[in-house]
Amino acid sequence: MKYSISKDNDWLLIVVTALLSIFGLIMVFSSSYVWALYQTGDFNFFIKRQTMWFFIGIFMFFIVMHVPFQLYRKLSAVIILGSIIILTAVLLFGHEVLGAQRWLRIGSFQIQPSEFVKLGMIMYLASVYSKKQAYIDQFIKGVMPPLIVVTIVLALIVRQPDLGTATSILMVTILIVFLSGAKIKHLILLAMSGFAVFVIAVFAAPYRMKRIMSYLDPFADASGDGYQILQSYIAIAHGGLTGAGLGQSVQKLMYLPEPQTDFILAIISEELGLLGIAFVFACYTIIFFKGIMVGIRCKNPFGSLLAFGIVFQIGIQIVFNVGAVSGLLPITGIPLPFISNGGSSLLVSMISIAVLANIARQNRQQRRLAEESDERIGA
Repeated sequence: MKYSISKDNDWLLIVVTALLSIFGLIMVFSSSYVWALYQTGDFNFFIKRQTMWFFIGIFMFFIVMHVPFQLYRKLSAVIILGSIIILTAVLLFGHEVLGAQRWLRIGSFQIQPSEFVKLGMIMYLASVYSKKQAYIDQFIKGVMPPLIVVTIVLALIVRQPDLGTATSILMVTILIVFLSGAKIKHLILLAMSGFAVFVIAVFAAPYRMKRIMSYLDPFADASGDGYQILQSYIAIAHGGLTGAGLGQSVQKLMYLPEPQTDFILAIISEELGLLGIAFVFACYTIIFFKGIMVGIRCKNPFGSLLAFGIVFQIGIQIVFNVGAVSGLLPITGIPLPFISNGGSSLLVSMISIAVLANIARQNRQQRRLAEESDERIGA
């Protein structure tokens, strides 16, 4: 019995990712053209850039999907060193927008390195902890050494400042340490340390305290810090079950600031209603379920941790974004994967799924070869 390589691909994972990304392009245009016209005089400004990144993402997707995931383990030291260097470059030469210095300009391109670092950190942590299985129960020898590197990376990201991204990386770090087999008391210590640093970071920056206060009571300053979340509430309420119709949002008409970014879900709710939201979450559920199954089925410890890290990183971003849009969590500025405007976010999300697709294909190939071997033995 023989199969072509294409039959070993997880086509449902690939197709759902493509559908979600194309849907994102549609919603970026629908949500952004008024704001783009006001800001730049070109109503196609944001969609042109996002489309360019989409095609770069497709190109990279098919390349990365055919790169054996084991290569990232060999390159993990280079990846983490590169991450530290590029984050340092952001602090020294980065482009500042609205008080945050998170971007690097390379010609006409503008990238957000922290998005790429999120994936790089997963590769590094999966590589290191997959080698520490024999002594992972020892905190000093097994758990702590990689956390020194994590601390350096998080400090560089918080300095930008970008507490939301730093928090998501910390949460994935704790998850990978947990899946590696660390003791519960070590995980509790790590979680408590992370929470303490988070609290200190919030109190150290007045604007973060304002975000917390507006999260607790957005109506206290309805025209100031609570304005964005209140406009999001209005958009969600306006949408109802079926929405006002694609392109018919009122809140994008200069009420909800930059609606194509981390609050794009509010516009989706307004224009497509709960049905549109249901489509988005159905796609996310498939990706999440597929990613979990890939991690469970992978017999390679590095590949398993890598798969879990990728799918939970995407899941954490979704939770943070949806929580902010709905008012259940403070605003963090984290984009909605595959959908929010932002080339770096879209590209890294597509590359992440490509890595996941490669692990899935190797899982299927190994299972197929095992079945063929059993058939030959049986014959």
